[in-house]
Amino acid sequence: MIIQAKGIEKSFGTLKVLKGIDFEVKKSEVVSIMGASGAGKSTLLQILGTLSTPDAGSLLIDGTDVLSLGSKALSAFRNKKIGFVFQFHHLLPEFNSLENVMIPGFIAGRPDKEIRKEAIALLETLGLAERMDHKPSELSGGEQQRVAIARALINKPAVLFADEPSGNLDSATKADLHKLFFELRDRLGQTIVIVTHDPGLAEMCDRTFFMRDGLFENQTGNPAARTINP
Repeated sequence: MIIQAKGIEKSFGTLKVLKGIDFEVKKSEVVSIMGASGAGKSTLLQILGTLSTPDAGSLLIDGTDVLSLGSKALSAFRNKKIGFVFQFHHLLPEFNSLENVMIPGFIAGRPDKEIRKEAIALLETLGLAERMDHKPSELSGGEQQRVAIARALINKPAVLFADEPSGNLDSATKADLHKLFFELRDRLGQTIVIVTHDPGLAEMCDRTFFMRDGLFENQTGNPAARTINP
């Protein structure tokens, strides 16, 4: 299992947002989490992505007990093992596409030549070979999101977390982005967890978990979805 979470609880003041979540994801699965606003989806994703700490429970990511790590070790782990894609891409406006993708590699202390080679390959894979020198303001919304995905993948993360990744895109661009997630799974064996309100995207996933009031109400599986290396 790439993710093993048990008994995850989280409160903000007197409001208990997560009430004992159990959640497991296999290698190369594409899993979605759905639910109404306020159900706890984004809070859970932040905890799974090590951006927030639960009040109770345990969490293993790629075999590592992340809740036992100190702040420096956790930051290093997050940089190398976890990729994030958000509804708003958060690209740095002063850098071009290639530079934005390379930044996490620099933070990880990897050799410049190696990072550049891999960043170019990722951008080419994502259909951005002609846009590497363009800054975010010169890209469409879909192109910006693809750059953000390449950036999230540059350190070959164990899991890619996506929070409403297509929520800010038009219908045609959204469909292309959804297809891209499954191409990444097929080409790279990438494990992906997606928080979404989009039922079309959820139906494409291997499994979908439905949240309500801080708990998983139920889950569904897509028999047509294909998982590599279960």
